[in-house]
Amino acid sequence: MRLRALLETEALGLRLLGGEDELDRSVRGVMTTDLRDPSRYLSGGELVLTGLAWRREPEDSERFVRILSAAGVAGLAAGEAEMRSIPDDLVQACARHRLPLFSVVEDVSFASITEHVVRQVSSERAGDLAAVVDRHRRLMTSGPAGGGPEVVLDLLGSDLDLRAWVLSPTGRPIAGSSLAGSGPELPAAVCATLAGEHLAAARTGRRGPHRVNAAGSTYSLFPISGAGRGAARDVRETVLSDWLLAVDADAGDWPAERLDLLDGVTQLIAVERDRRDAARTVRRRLAQEVLELVQTGAAPAEIAARLRVAAPVLLPGLGTAPHWQVVVARVEWDGGEIPGGPVAQALLEEILADPDASGTEPSDRIAVAHLGDEAVALVPLPALPARPDLAGTEDGAPAAAPGLHADALLAAVHEPLSRGLDGDGRLTLGVSAPVHSAEGLRGALEEARHARRVAAARPGRVCAAGHQELASHVLLLPFVPDDVRRAFTARLLDPLRDYDHRHRAELIPTLEAFLDCDGSWTRCATRLHLHVNTLRYRVGRIEQLTGRDLSRLEDKLDFFLALRMS
Repeated sequence: MRLRALLETEALGLRLLGGEDELDRSVRGVMTTDLRDPSRYLSGGELVLTGLAWRREPEDSERFVRILSAAGVAGLAAGEAEMRSIPDDLVQACARHRLPLFSVVEDVSFASITEHVVRQVSSERAGDLAAVVDRHRRLMTSGPAGGGPEVVLDLLGSDLDLRAWVLSPTGRPIAGSSLAGSGPELPAAVCATLAGEHLAAARTGRRGPHRVNAAGSTYSLFPISGAGRGAARDVRETVLSDWLLAVDADAGDWPAERLDLLDGVTQLIAVERDRRDAARTVRRRLAQEVLELVQTGAAPAEIAARLRVAAPVLLPGLGTAPHWQVVVARVEWDGGEIPGGPVAQALLEEILADPDASGTEPSDRIAVAHLGDEAVALVPLPALPARPDLAGTEDGAPAAAPGLHADALLAAVHEPLSRGLDGDGRLTLGVSAPVHSAEGLRGALEEARHARRVAAARPGRVCAAGHQELASHVLLLPFVPDDVRRAFTARLLDPLRDYDHRHRAELIPTLEAFLDCDGSWTRCATRLHLHVNTLRYRVGRIEQLTGRDLSRLEDKLDFFLALRMS
């Protein structure tokens, strides 16, 4: 399509500010960004959408426009929401570089422009396949008349004879072709394999589609990134939450037109993904409000009032007050430069979504907030297990208690997420017991946090622990006699305290930091501002003075308990 065609669609809210002589440029794609230097994500011919968050001073406009011009973009569209009007320095910079500049009115979203451009570009490139993209508007319509991503996948099946599925990073099927005779559902083991291969490819920076052989078939995997989120500074910020499109076909010999069409389909599904994320805002806010009340020691009556507000949102139609469970997650990357809270929040929402629910929104029955570097989920439980597949049974017998069980959660996500975290990341999960009232929520939060710490003491990229595993230590600490507590802590910590006093060696702070970093040499050295060899020397001294081995889980737990009781 041509840039000129954008001005002919009044609903897009575009106003030309400069570059009238360049309106016959071809648009081959669209990109939303607020990066100061987005060049590595540009291939030429894009319409760039920006909210101007990169502009801090007038000189920034010249630098930004020069980068876009060098990359060969078709044009630039700037939103008015941030500054109310487009700065003159940006207009002048675009004029100097002959880059067409549009303004976008405040009430038009970038997602609407993206959707329009993708539809037009894909239609023109796909030729006789244009009907697939022309009918895509149903993707944006909820309810019986629409159908969400399933509509586009059904069109791929009917018009191109392609079976396709949208999968979460944990391998949960989000959408799939529902055409009669399209074949059986994708097996869970295959879903997990495809998700793991997708995460591994994304971590290495390989561009899609990725071809994978699984269960005797060849699948092509197309990444789906949020249309409204722009480009991440680091792939680790989004790799654990981005969806993928799995197509039952080998795309290795596809013509460029068909690859372009599938790329357009992923962008349309990304619009649905962004709408789903927006719908989660209410649940996230509810979780944040409840957890802030819990952490600040608010009265149980006040917490109960917020829970009564949350319950109908999370479990509509429930006639009685639900029970609650708390799940705590932490994602940590070596180096510590990637904030862990938002990553853990998005991932925990995917992990806890019900795989048996169809579509995107019905699967959201949990509220997740992030507090610092950890994510905390508030999970409502009706009288019966909310997740029968995760409740845990033995020999076919009913589960002893409703709710989520750590071992089943771990089994459901371990394979794919281990691939996505391989090399420099860890996910640890802690699950509380169900509680029946607001009075028990504070204890449930602490219980889930303790369980996560127990999980963190174990080896592996993905680890989880439940409340059952705390019965022998953390939950019983208040009931240990004082003389036993003193003897236990003295035996482990007194040699270290004495050494610190005589040599100012800071072995106790080093031990605390080492355990808090789950035994990661790199993260602990970074936190303490030490060279890793210095850290290894201190840990070796701790082991020499106490006769313990900090590579053993049992000794780590003993030190953890001694520090907790001291």
